[in-house]
Amino acid sequence: MTTAKTSLELITMSKSSVPARLTLLALLSASTFYCIWKYRRLKSHRLSSVTHNSNLSSGRGKLFFVSQTGVSKALAIRLFKLLNLSGLAVDLVDPKEYEPEELHKENLVLIIASSWEDGKPPPDAGFFANWLAESADDFRVGSLLLNKCKFSVFGVGSRSYGENFNAVARDFSKRMRALGAAEVLPLYEGDVDGGDIVEVFDIWSRKLIQALKSGVSGNGAIYDSAVVSESDSESMDESEEDVAEETDESGIVDLEDIAGKGPSRKSVAVSASNGKLDGEKEMVTPIIRASLEKQGYKIIGSHSGVKLCRWTKSQLRGRGGCYKHSFYGIESHRCMEATPSLACANKCVFCWRHHTNPVGKSWRWKMDDPIDIVNSAIDQHTKMIKQMKGVPGVKLERLSEGLSPRHCALSLVGEPIMYPEINTLVDELHKRCISTFLVTNAQFPDKIKLLKPITQLYVSVDAATKDSLKAIDRPLFADFWERFVDSLKSLKEKQQRTVYRLTLVKGWNTEDIDAYSDLFSIGEPDFIEIKGVTYCGSSATSKLTMENVPWHSDVKAFSEALAEKSEGEYEVACEHVHSCCVLLAKAEKFKVNGQWFTWIDYEKFHDLVASGRPFDSRDYVAATPSWAVYGAEEGGFDPDMCRYKKQRNHKMSRD
Repeated sequence: MTTAKTSLELITMSKSSVPARLTLLALLSASTFYCIWKYRRLKSHRLSSVTHNSNLSSGRGKLFFVSQTGVSKALAIRLFKLLNLSGLAVDLVDPKEYEPEELHKENLVLIIASSWEDGKPPPDAGFFANWLAESADDFRVGSLLLNKCKFSVFGVGSRSYGENFNAVARDFSKRMRALGAAEVLPLYEGDVDGGDIVEVFDIWSRKLIQALKSGVSGNGAIYDSAVVSESDSESMDESEEDVAEETDESGIVDLEDIAGKGPSRKSVAVSASNGKLDGEKEMVTPIIRASLEKQGYKIIGSHSGVKLCRWTKSQLRGRGGCYKHSFYGIESHRCMEATPSLACANKCVFCWRHHTNPVGKSWRWKMDDPIDIVNSAIDQHTKMIKQMKGVPGVKLERLSEGLSPRHCALSLVGEPIMYPEINTLVDELHKRCISTFLVTNAQFPDKIKLLKPITQLYVSVDAATKDSLKAIDRPLFADFWERFVDSLKSLKEKQQRTVYRLTLVKGWNTEDIDAYSDLFSIGEPDFIEIKGVTYCGSSATSKLTMENVPWHSDVKAFSEALAEKSEGEYEVACEHVHSCCVLLAKAEKFKVNGQWFTWIDYEKFHDLVASGRPFDSRDYVAATPSWAVYGAEEGGFDPDMCRYKKQRNHKMSRD
C-alpha cells in the first residue's frame, strides 16, 4: 500500500513539473536566439564600419560631427577647410560610419556635437555615444584607454532647453577625460538662439589651430600637441588671421551653407556681450534671417515677419479662398499673414517652418515698437500684392482690394502673445478696421488672460494627453501640461469667439476621441477646427511622412465621432474639402432655426470694439452660406469662384 502511494505521488509530481520544464526550455531557447541575433547584429555593424573606415587614414586626426539638422555637420566642414588651409590633415567622420573600438588608436579627436530631444544625441550618433558611456563606466576598461589621444569638443545647442543645453557635448567631454584623453582646449558651447554661434565657433577654431600647430609632423599629420587652457594664447599670428578671414569674406548665410562662408567679424557689429547689438540681443540673428528670407518671409525689424499666403494668391486669381473664407467669411485676398514674434516655446513635429525660427520660454530680446511693426507689415504685404500684377488670372478689382488688407492672421510662425506689446498691436490693427485671428500654442495662460478682445482667438490643441502632447509639440517648458490646461481655462473666460485648433497626425493623435472630448469642458470653445496635418516635405527635424497625413474622409469621421461624443453640444457645421478641414460649432449659440451663423459681421465687430462696451461672440455673427455648410455639394468651395484642378500632365483644367 505504501509503495503504491509513493509511486502515485511520483507520477503526480512528474506531471506537475512538465509545465515548469517547458517554461524553462522556452526561456533558454529565447535567450539563445537573442544572443545569436545580438552577435550577428554587432558583427554586421563592425563589418560595415570597417568598410566605411577603409578610406580613413590611421595617421590623421578625426573630426566627428554629431548632427541632426545639419548645423553641426556644416560647422565641421567649415573647420575641416580651415584645418586644411592651415596644413593640418584630419579626416571628416560621421560617427555612424565609425567603429568606436578603433578609438584607442587615435592621437587626435575633434567633436562637434548637437543635442537632440531630452538632451540625447541624434540617432546616427547613438551607437558611438553609448559605446563611449559604457566604456567610461566599465572598470575593466580603465582610465588609460585613450591616454595617447588629445581631444576637443564644441557643443551646438539652445539655452532654451535649460539643463539639457549642450548635454551631449558635455557628456562627450566628460567621457573622453574619464578614458584618459587630454583636452587640447576646454569644452566650448555655442547657442543657436544666442546670435553668436559663428563667432564663438570661430574663436574656438582659431585657438584650436594655434594649439595644434605646435605639434605637427613634416607631412602635416598631427603627432602630438600641447594641452592648453582657455585663457592661454589669446592672439593669433598674421598668417592664422589671414586663414580665418579667407573663409569669412561674405556676409550672411543660411544654416545649411554655413560650412562654406560665415558672417565676417569685421562686417557684423557684434559686441563682446554674447551676441548683443547695441547692448540688446536681436531675436533674428543673421543666420536665422537668411534662412527665413530664403523661405519667402519678409522680416520686420528684429523679431517680426510677414508672408504672402498661397490662398491670398489664389483668391486674387478668383480660384477660391481658404477655409477661413468658407467658415467665417474672410476675404482671403485681403488677408495679411503676420507675426510680431518669430520665437516659439515648442518644436512641433509638424512645424511647417522646419524649426528655422528661434525658440524661447520668455521675452529676452530687443523689442520693436508695435506701431512700427503694423506699418511695416502692411507696407511689406502691399508690396507683395503689387508683385502679383500681371500674373495670369489675377483680377484687377481683387488686386486693388488686396492693397487694403482687412484681416490679419497672427499665426504665421512662432508665438504672437510672447510679444509684450501684443495688446497695443492688436488695438492698432482694429483701429484700421483689420480683424484679428490670433493663434497661441497654449503655453502662456497668463498672457491669454491679459489679451484684449480679439476677433477670433485660437488655442492649438495638438494632443489630448500629456504623453502625446510632449511627443508631438516637444515643448520647452517642464510644466507644459499644466500650462496647457491653464491656457484652456483662460480661454473659457473670454467673451469673444474662441476656437480649439486640432491638427490630426495619423498614427500620433487620431485615436484619442474620449480624451479630446474631456478637454471640451475645460475651455468650452465656441468652435473646434479639425484639420489634417499638411506634409511639408522631408526634414531632419521631423519623422513625419505622407503616411501620417489623413484623408478628408478620416477627418470627417473623427469630427463626427467628436460631435456625437459631445451629446449635442457641438455639431458639425462646415467643411473645406480642399484644406482637409472640418468645423464643429456650439449648436446653442450658432444654430438658429436650423440655420448656421458661423460667419462674422466684421463691420459690427469693429463698431463694438470702438464703443468700448462689453460684448460677446453672439453680437457679431452672420449667416453661413449654404455652399459652406457641412455636406453641401460644393464641399466648402465658393461657387462664385472658378475652380482649377491640376492634371497628371501638370496642365490646369477648369471646372
